[in-house]
Amino acid sequence: MHFSSEQRLGDAVVERAFTLGEIPGILWTPAALSPDSAPAPLILIGHPPLGLGRMYPRLAGRARHYVAEYGFAAATIELPGCGERPRWAAAEQARADLRRAMATESGGAVGGEIIDALILPLVDRAVPEWQTALDELLALPGIGGPVGYEGGVISIGVRLAVVEPRIVAAGLFAGSLVPAAVFEEARRVTIPLHVLLQWDDEGNDRQAALDLFDAFGSREKTLHANLGGHTGVPRFELDTGARFFARHLTGEPH
Repeated sequence: MHFSSEQRLGDAVVERAFTLGEIPGILWTPAALSPDSAPAPLILIGHPPLGLGRMYPRLAGRARHYVAEYGFAAATIELPGCGERPRWAAAEQARADLRRAMATESGGAVGGEIIDALILPLVDRAVPEWQTALDELLALPGIGGPVGYEGGVISIGVRLAVVEPRIVAAGLFAGSLVPAAVFEEARRVTIPLHVLLQWDDEGNDRQAALDLFDAFGSREKTLHANLGGHTGVPRFELDTGARFFARHLTGEPH
């Protein structure tokens, strides 16, 4: 892991850009963090495949809240085929097929073949990269487990929750472009979940999102549904999610 820049965000947060091989990422830590302080729990912040540059304001806003208000460390990495990373032809074709399917007169129904072609290769590539990043992040001074994962492509979150034992809680953003194979994996998820659903999300099928929530095998799972479109998640949900992570990463109610 190579750090390429560092800046202060206000008085409480340090932001450092890094690369892990060809993968760009960002780490946010408490400014007061030192070798003598207790290790900060870590939250991995996922994002949609739009590129870190485009997503930065939203990612940094979430990270600053977790770090400044709760003392967590937070990190994100660029997804495969996004931002400045090399594209692959199959993913570009799947995205084009998805756009055509969602623009049809049939109401935007998307076939399982398109969803599989778009999502499964992304999950298969992204999850091992997240695990490698987690290895490196947990080796840094001042950062320790337990680890939470939040946001991003819900299928990536499902796979990570199944295969990565260091992740003990997840906050997921409900979506409906979930391959059948990942839907079955959801039944094997057992960690606590906090799931956000936008009731009027123009890009997701509500019933499919509810069916996925029902499939999760976790004994503790909470669904927060709010009125509004895809980008209309209420501001208070950021603090609700942070308190969820505080309970499961530190054992302390906030």
